[in-house]
Amino acid sequence: MLVYGKNVFKEMDIKSVNKIYLVENFNDQQLLKKINKKKTMYLSKSEMDKLVKGNHQGIIGEIPDYQYYDLDDLLVKEQPFLVMLDHLEDPHNFGAIIRSCEAAGVDGIIIAKNRSVSVNSTVMKVSAGALANIKIAMVTNLVTTIKQLKSRNFKIIGTDMLGNDYKTIDYCEKVCLIIGNEGKGISRLVKENIDEMACIPMKGKVNSLNASVATAIVVFEASYQRK
Repeated sequence: MLVYGKNVFKEMDIKSVNKIYLVENFNDQQLLKKINKKKTMYLSKSEMDKLVKGNHQGIIGEIPDYQYYDLDDLLVKEQPFLVMLDHLEDPHNFGAIIRSCEAAGVDGIIIAKNRSVSVNSTVMKVSAGALANIKIAMVTNLVTTIKQLKSRNFKIIGTDMLGNDYKTIDYCEKVCLIIGNEGKGISRLVKENIDEMACIPMKGKVNSLNASVATAIVVFEASYQRK
């Protein structure tokens, strides 16, 4: 997998990078000191642009595909706070959610194996290096996973326009917050297994928020309560 962008490389373990491509005039001294020169190749900007579509900022690396964690790896704390993405599809949303969750102290993110965005180059870039500091688990079935979490006394909280004000909900126990698909929201079977719905009150004419924005609002409220 190709990853790119200065922030990604500043956060990641350089030992995991197989090869690094730098633009010919690359002059970020902090990164130049960090990277392994034996693995480095200099290219022209046009050659760099052909490798990735996004803004690479003059640095691209080849790394192994992301190694997902097992669900149990996310449950090591006494009172874990997890976020589950119900078939999210946009890598930019996913990357932004990773960044917000890491900043808010979320213990792990759960995604579905099928019909969902996975960790790719765009997700790595948008997360701005936060992916190196948070655990992502990929599961076969979200409903089965929810039932497993419930058996471990997790409170399952969904996000929906018809729920309770998100600020009135208690996030101070074992919690899994579910964020729905960008267009369809939370799927029916997942919704049937949710304990409480959280709603973000809207005052404007727009009746919904981007998935990553909604996630950030709720996880920081939860983080505030869990201090």
